[in-house]
Amino acid sequence: MPAATIRRRWRKRYDLLGAETVIRHTSRLSLRMPEEQDLDFVTMLFARPELVAHRPDPVPDSAAESARRLARDRAHWRLHGFGRWAVETEGRLIGFGGLTVSTEFGGLNLSYHLHPDHWGNGYATELVTEALAFARDDLQARRVVGLVRPVNIASRRVLEKCGFDFEREIMLHGAPTHLLSYTMGPASPGQRG
Repeated sequence: MPAATIRRRWRKRYDLLGAETVIRHTSRLSLRMPEEQDLDFVTMLFARPELVAHRPDPVPDSAAESARRLARDRAHWRLHGFGRWAVETEGRLIGFGGLTVSTEFGGLNLSYHLHPDHWGNGYATELVTEALAFARDDLQARRVVGLVRPVNIASRRVLEKCGFDFEREIMLHGAPTHLLSYTMGPASPGQRG
């Protein structure tokens, strides 16, 4: 589905609500638009070596790079009316993740970055499941892709557990990357029907 169609469908709802009220909840997570005051957390998160270990050049982000990352996420929200969420549990920010429009890969791209202290608790699976429900129910998307480095086995397992299938290997930023995709069907996200 073209990005403009996705944007038009969601923009109608977004304009009525305003960005600050676009919040989703799961059983343990609150998902909201990233805010400028999240910059300290973004800077700390992307300075973690374990978070950037799967990049082609595994160098932590500088404060300036983190500021640009947050600005890009906020600009995506302004342009499209949705984007990566700030992910909170029990009132604490633990990461970022969600959907962005990708012209390069034909539709929506799912990504997430959670603080390593919160790995292994099922939060990524919960976030991916909610993002798929949002893509299907709110954006009426037909397909979502996820990009994973071959060595990032944990992230690939999360995507596969939620119903993503390996599609092909691509080169991204000079490194092999697996492109997995989820095609919407009548079943709930995370379940095949």
